[in-house]
Amino acid sequence: MLDSFLLFWLLYGLARTIGFFFFASTMKGHETKMPRMEDILNLPVQDPPCAEFSATHIKWVKIEGGRQGGDDIALIPFARVDDFVKGESSNAECPASFRIESRRKRSEGSISKPRVDGYLEYTLYWCSYGPEDYRDSESGIGDGSNIKPATGKGSRPGRRHMMRGHGGPHNRDDFLTRNDVRNMERVVRNSSHKLHANDDCSVKVWVQHHQKYVFYFQDNSNANPFILGIQTDWQLQQMLRYGHSGSVASHSTFGLKKLKYPLCTLLVFDSSQNAIPVAWVITSLASQDIHKWFGSLAEKIRTKDPRWRPNAFLVDDPSLDISVIREAFHCRVLLCTWHVRRAWIRSLLKKCCNIDVQREMFKHLGCILYCTRSGPNVVDAIEEFMQVYVDQSVFMDYFKRRWLPYIELWVNGIRSLPVAGAEPLAAIESYHTRLKLKLFNERHSNSWTRIDWLIHTLTTEFHSLYWLDQYSEESGYFANIRDESFSTNSWHQALHISDIDVMLDEQNLQLAKVISQTDRSRAYTVWNPGTEFSLCDCPCSRLGNLCKHVIKVAILCKSRQLARPILAVQVYRQALLTLLQNPPDDPLVLEHAILHATRLQHDIKGLEDLSNSGLLQHLPPEEMRNMQVTWSGSTAGNVKVGYLLGTLQMADEKLAFSKS
Repeated sequence: MLDSFLLFWLLYGLARTIGFFFFASTMKGHETKMPRMEDILNLPVQDPPCAEFSATHIKWVKIEGGRQGGDDIALIPFARVDDFVKGESSNAECPASFRIESRRKRSEGSISKPRVDGYLEYTLYWCSYGPEDYRDSESGIGDGSNIKPATGKGSRPGRRHMMRGHGGPHNRDDFLTRNDVRNMERVVRNSSHKLHANDDCSVKVWVQHHQKYVFYFQDNSNANPFILGIQTDWQLQQMLRYGHSGSVASHSTFGLKKLKYPLCTLLVFDSSQNAIPVAWVITSLASQDIHKWFGSLAEKIRTKDPRWRPNAFLVDDPSLDISVIREAFHCRVLLCTWHVRRAWIRSLLKKCCNIDVQREMFKHLGCILYCTRSGPNVVDAIEEFMQVYVDQSVFMDYFKRRWLPYIELWVNGIRSLPVAGAEPLAAIESYHTRLKLKLFNERHSNSWTRIDWLIHTLTTEFHSLYWLDQYSEESGYFANIRDESFSTNSWHQALHISDIDVMLDEQNLQLAKVISQTDRSRAYTVWNPGTEFSLCDCPCSRLGNLCKHVIKVAILCKSRQLARPILAVQVYRQALLTLLQNPPDDPLVLEHAILHATRLQHDIKGLEDLSNSGLLQHLPPEEMRNMQVTWSGSTAGNVKVGYLLGTLQMADEKLAFSKS
């Protein structure tokens, strides 16, 4: 086995006649006289039968001369040089990594007679790890002959951070050293997002260099908008791991006002229900072009695992084509109202100074959003809201400009889709806050309009934060530098609040008190407890966030059955009642309705998991008795409607006592 670097001499004149290649294993020490040429020429030419071979497949002969009294030498056919280099590099017991250190070439005919140092072409190969094993000398073990100068003649040729040698299978090849980390840090620090002065050209260069991370790319043109879908190998692993039989959420239109194009993130939730970004999509028209990139992403995932299928997909934009998501992921779709809630409460806190008016307006807005009435009555509810709070002109101007054109779209979305509960919303909010802090630092303000900067920041710094957090959690390493905000959100914080720290007046559920966990002498007030539009006076909630006190009160209200059903459940129930009261005339449509009714019990289980912010009460008996459905068709039709009614009643009872 070679314990040092290899010196290869190519003798063209001899190669033409006997066709061999000459190897000399140079040893440690200073140079002496070269081996005699006649001794070398008398050696047999070895040609191992295997396709690739290493030093272990060759018989080495020590020839007098060279370093330390002799060199180990072998002859092989000229055509087998590459096979030897490949075999030695892939040696399982002691892998090496060869590189060409130097080349020299002479013109043919310049050598009068064969000599051991007379060459036409000279190629010197070095192992990247160098000729010495410096670990022994650095630890004080071994003789002084191992120590070589750092620079100048005789200095080590290998990279200084790879101090290994040909030392055997017990080397720490797979372990990171401090120098490795420093080198990676230097590469990241010196890397620039500007691959070209022009932003569009810079993005194209990045896409060409990172094809395996791009699952969809469409350049901007007059006919087509810009679309770039990014998913790293690590993100793909997380999507396969946590997305299967779990939930996938869309966090869209981030940076709509500051970035050149808004950012859409697909999130999955780990075992602790923390959000992990598994794909980024940068596009100018997110809702209109989802059909272009969504199918490509689904195909990429199922190429890795054909059985992969999520349990639910959460959307935060009711204008999305839901059929595209259902066709690609074959799962149910739920609506996430977190963006609406956050935007409304933040605007109220900024534009309305009276806290009593804030909570009443917030409650009224919730009633509009979850309005179960149809047609002009929705418009009437909005007109009523504007008349009651006509003195709040600043907020009304904002509401008319920003939300009035889209309010009916959101109301219809809530009527047609189940609404996600507080647990995933808390995780999405935590991701949103972290992304905002990372990207919208004022020192990066000059780069916000460049797409290449956004790509670079997401795929390097921001991506590394999540990778390091998961690695630290699973391995236990780097716990002292781990960011605790990655492993907690308001939902988890709420679970650590004791029930005795919550004070509820069960006779008057207008407000609740929650004792502070950091200052026991202080209590925070939660208005409209147990609803999606609860409001707290803690600092976190005053920033527009979904705080732990609101979630804790909602969980407690549910467990004690102290509140009416949350608005989302009321809307879902009303849709089922409408279906029963207006059965379809078409037999095919009726059969389809029966099919969905049989699957209702399975859907209810998922609804329980995603509706954790309020009490789920069953329908009063008198209301069920009033549900008399008259059917003018056949007896079979009566049986089918009765079956649907019975299914609804079982589902309602299931909702009543779920997770009490």
